[in-house]
Amino acid sequence: MNDQLKKHWEDVYHTKSPYEVSWTEPKPERSLKLIHNTQAPKNSPIIDIGGGDSLLVDYLLDEGYSDITVLDISAKAIERAKNRLGEKAAKITWLVSDILHFEPEKQYSVWHDRATFHFLTTVDRKSKYRYLVENAVADGHLIMGTFSLSGPGQCSGLAVCQYDISALADVFKGSFEVKSHFYADHLTPFQTSQNFLFADFIKVNN
Repeated sequence: MNDQLKKHWEDVYHTKSPYEVSWTEPKPERSLKLIHNTQAPKNSPIIDIGGGDSLLVDYLLDEGYSDITVLDISAKAIERAKNRLGEKAAKITWLVSDILHFEPEKQYSVWHDRATFHFLTTVDRKSKYRYLVENAVADGHLIMGTFSLSGPGQCSGLAVCQYDISALADVFKGSFEVKSHFYADHLTPFQTSQNFLFADFIKVNN
């Protein structure tokens, strides 16, 4: 694991509340919409990459999804999510891992990533991510949320890559095809606006 990167995110989650970081959403409506649109059965395996203490898992549980995994590099973020969920936390598979060191033990029907992939700024790191998701998603969906070309150039003091749909599709070309996409403004807890690209990709079986 990248110790420096892990320390960065552990520090963030140790020192800042959910309303002191830009990515917090009271309700992750766009992610939920895209997951609903996959029409995946409620018992389908779903993984939330970089889920941290996002409320997505709460809403998925409330809607009856029963095979949910949350992965984050920060143990503190996952601890906060577990504490918030209480007894419900036992229904979730929690994984503490750098995404590029993740070794999936099963395949997923829905791979959801809001604002993790855009932190991968080199060709090598993007290629590793692509290889990982190619092998972890079987006949399923890759749901991505990244900063758009109009979005910020960094987040939490770290550089990010910005995308339009052509550039994002090109990363996964040959393995995933775009089913739908849209651009949307995220209003941060600080009342600033960040433009995101959201996309739903379908696995291509070659």
